[in-house]
Amino acid sequence: MASTASLALCSAGTFSGLAVEAGAGVCHATPIYAGHSWHKATFRLEVAGTTLSRYLRDLLVAACPDLLLRTLPRKAITQLKKRCCYVSLDFEGDLHNPAHHQPVSFCLGNGCSVCLSSERFRCPEPIFQPGLLGHTEPGLPTLAFWALQRVPETLRRRLADTVVLAGGSTLFPGFTERLEMELEAQCQQHGYGALQPHLVANPGRGTAVWTGGSMVASLHNFQRQWMTRAMYQECGARLVHKVFN
Repeated sequence: MASTASLALCSAGTFSGLAVEAGAGVCHATPIYAGHSWHKATFRLEVAGTTLSRYLRDLLVAACPDLLLRTLPRKAITQLKKRCCYVSLDFEGDLHNPAHHQPVSFCLGNGCSVCLSSERFRCPEPIFQPGLLGHTEPGLPTLAFWALQRVPETLRRRLADTVVLAGGSTLFPGFTERLEMELEAQCQQHGYGALQPHLVANPGRGTAVWTGGSMVASLHNFQRQWMTRAMYQECGARLVHKVFN
């Protein structure tokens, strides 16, 4: 049993920092110091990859009410999202200026193709503006700032120096730049100008948690933390608390 945020940091070679996770089901901003997470400073966003895939389907159907688009399998929509979508650094400006749209066609493999225009950057935008989907919570950059704000002042700069991105939904082109830009703006706006967040966006961040888990499980001092099937059968569920607490 381990915190996904801690494992994400471990994959980046550190045990202290701010883990910003955006995966398939949920986003988190979690401060970690010396391997321990600050639960009271952890924030959650219920908009992530699966939500964005559904949103992309809705956008495409709205642009072209075609029966084919309504019946596209989820896997095809996910491929569209991963290969064609990106995060805009100026969403409102790009949205209202058709010249900034960058249309692309994507072949679905069955002889048909889909053309995406503004849908390319509108799809990931709810991570930054959840209100587009009717959510009341703020976007991920604000949650990341709140997480830094909640930790003791003596630790803020150290954690801000290592903001580790993890999860497949952080792989959109432009995601890192937009998050860094908005996080810095939050710090400046609220009087934390001394904080200069440094984002760690490793190429393998889509599987950072699994990589961190592999690294932790290979440590020598972790070997005495294993709980075998025989141990569980002998002691029952109470053993989970004894071993992992």
